[in-house]
Amino acid sequence: MGKKGILLVNLGTPDSPEVKDVRRYLDQFLMDERVIDINRLNRTLLVKGIIVPFRSPKTAKLYKEIWDENGSPLLYYSKIQAALVQEQLGPEYHVELAMRYQNPSIESALERMKAGLVESIQVIPLFPQYASASTGSVVQKVMEIVGKWQTIPPISFVSSFHDNEMMISTFADNARKYQPETYDQILFSFHGLPERQLIKCDHSGQHCLQKDDCCATLTDVNKFCYSAQCHDTARLIAAELNIPASQYSVCFQSRLGKEPWVQPYTTDVLKELAAKGKKRLLVFCPAFVADCLETLYEVTVEYGEEFKELGGEEVQLVSSLNDHPQWIATLVKMVKDHHGK
Repeated sequence: MGKKGILLVNLGTPDSPEVKDVRRYLDQFLMDERVIDINRLNRTLLVKGIIVPFRSPKTAKLYKEIWDENGSPLLYYSKIQAALVQEQLGPEYHVELAMRYQNPSIESALERMKAGLVESIQVIPLFPQYASASTGSVVQKVMEIVGKWQTIPPISFVSSFHDNEMMISTFADNARKYQPETYDQILFSFHGLPERQLIKCDHSGQHCLQKDDCCATLTDVNKFCYSAQCHDTARLIAAELNIPASQYSVCFQSRLGKEPWVQPYTTDVLKELAAKGKKRLLVFCPAFVADCLETLYEVTVEYGEEFKELGGEEVQLVSSLNDHPQWIATLVKMVKDHHGK
């Protein structure tokens, strides 16, 4: 019997914080038709003509702020996660790590699996909430590559795990060290998406953004909606920590461009809370399973400085799942549950 292949896929990171590597990363990332979902000509003009040339030097400076002796935090923790999962699963499994953009590439990871004669492949995109621009992009890329193989082994995908009990428990455990009850407000800040992408995922055509609270409760109609899954993740973590609904806010960060993105925006929520006299905020970023630019810099530095300028005192980031033993156990259980063990 061959080994069972497990492919863990995260978003990606530049090979270095130098402008040339950041440029290459941004180009590959933003040219993805699921990330900027407009026609190819307009996407090319926008990405290669405007965004990448102007954004690369600025983004490179930000990466230099979080780059340390281990390199990219996202890649560092992702490698640890893959290594620990391999260790705990044992020799009957073949675990590979890939990044959707840049290295290690999905193609190289799949080629190693093929060379290892795996009998099946389970793909786990490391995005708790489903979005076309993240999980959907990983699924499409894997199928493009494997679809060219002469022999295609049984292949499966984890679509989302936004409500995974062990993951929820791990986020809550990470927060307890900060004593959440001592903060004025808890923020659940998720990565943002253009509203048009949510609308595209509404197959009913009658629910998405039709009313103000369309994402507040997860139902059969919106169960695949990124925003609805985000709200559900926040609700479950808050319940685990006994945080009442009035004491936490759900918001979305990393907006790009001027068109409407999923709301409320984190910056707007910061202004509202400061205006209400809130001084200390505890922030979760449950769209990420490893700390990265969006958590270590955007939340800790940018939002921290912005909140203080508004009269606040503190923005404390709750560490991501990183190498938490229970998170590793969560991934291992996902695999074993799939294989009936």
